[in-house]
Amino acid sequence: LVPRPGHTRPRARAVIQLFQNGGPSQMDLFDEKPELTRQHGKVPSQEIETFQLDNNNVLLKSPYRFYEAGECGMRLGELIPHISSIADEICLVRSMHTGHNNHPFAINMMQTGKTFPGRPAMGSWICYGLGTERDDLPGYVVLRSPKGYNTSGKMVWSSGWLPAVYQGTEFNSSGDVVHYLSPRPGTKPAGRRRALDLLAKLNRRHQKRYPLETELEARIQNYELAARMQLAASDVLDLKQESKETRALYGLDNPVTAAYGSRVLMARRLVEAGVRFVQVFPPASPSSQPWDNHNNLEKQLREICAQVDQPSAALIKDLKQRGMLDDVIVQWTGEFGRLPITENANGRDHNRNAFSLLVAGGGFKAGYVHGATDEVGYAAAHQRVSVADFHATVLSLLGIDHERLTFRHAGRDFRLTDVSGRVVNEIIA
Repeated sequence: LVPRPGHTRPRARAVIQLFQNGGPSQMDLFDEKPELTRQHGKVPSQEIETFQLDNNNVLLKSPYRFYEAGECGMRLGELIPHISSIADEICLVRSMHTGHNNHPFAINMMQTGKTFPGRPAMGSWICYGLGTERDDLPGYVVLRSPKGYNTSGKMVWSSGWLPAVYQGTEFNSSGDVVHYLSPRPGTKPAGRRRALDLLAKLNRRHQKRYPLETELEARIQNYELAARMQLAASDVLDLKQESKETRALYGLDNPVTAAYGSRVLMARRLVEAGVRFVQVFPPASPSSQPWDNHNNLEKQLREICAQVDQPSAALIKDLKQRGMLDDVIVQWTGEFGRLPITENANGRDHNRNAFSLLVAGGGFKAGYVHGATDEVGYAAAHQRVSVADFHATVLSLLGIDHERLTFRHAGRDFRLTDVSGRVVNEIIA
């Protein structure tokens, strides 16, 4: 886990991934489609691949208006006014596509590069390649809703067949930062030090008997890291140290945005402290996939945007004013998009053929829109970007050649991008 140089000079040193579980609707937020409005209620002229059985195969216009945002003139939907306020800082990729239209498989694709489970997450690959800058904090931290896990649970931050030490470490956004981290009341430092030294000696003796067990090595390292974290983690995630203005910026004074805003602000503090990759998940209530608007799109989309929009924009504003945006990459993405046709009376089904992704900082072009979908937003049509392409581009800005970051498993060298992927130079500044 010691810091290691990449293959090339890096533009970025850390990543914050704001993962939007469920599949945000691109044509209602980021990808205005006037033709979809004109053809509302009509049968589409092309065959539409669906996932659910209750699709009506009738085109559904967006119920929301779009406006020009920023000096760049990026057109964004009315439900994300805070993200619209930072349009000049973000790169909007409208031509993303992926390999599956079911949540667990598409989530695996976005996080690990393949649709099937068991492979290392992107954060694990990055920590494997670059190590971490702190010995008293994990290199890969996960911040989920205290109300529960999102779809796929812990598999989303698994290290797969990479050494287990590279998996994501869950931190709590309420209560104790890490479960059971605090010593029992009345424990004397000298006695605790002797106990830890004895435990370390016994652990290493046990490890020598099983030198190939990476999970044993990871467990020993994690216990030792936990001891070092007792002061560092609590201090880094103490949001009371933040000013009243910063807390208000992230919406911590508003019950609608406070929970998600706390996790996003924690993410900023973690990368500021030297953590390499931080993964932030959306609210897990009332659904583990809150962007999955199969029905009542207008109400559900408005509710989740109200919780996520302000903290997401606050992160980018905050990083910029602290001089950190130049070397921290912020990703805002779901696992896929939505269809342009009606499901039930007023919802949208899954769509693997097109979705939009936001990225900012770390060398990405600011105030820039890349690619386009077809006239109704069903499929990426121009300057298409695959998940592997996006992974290759992020790794490149971190100084990693995606074709050279490999790990031998099952007789061959594996990589995050597997056998595909290209660096999308058009979205790099």
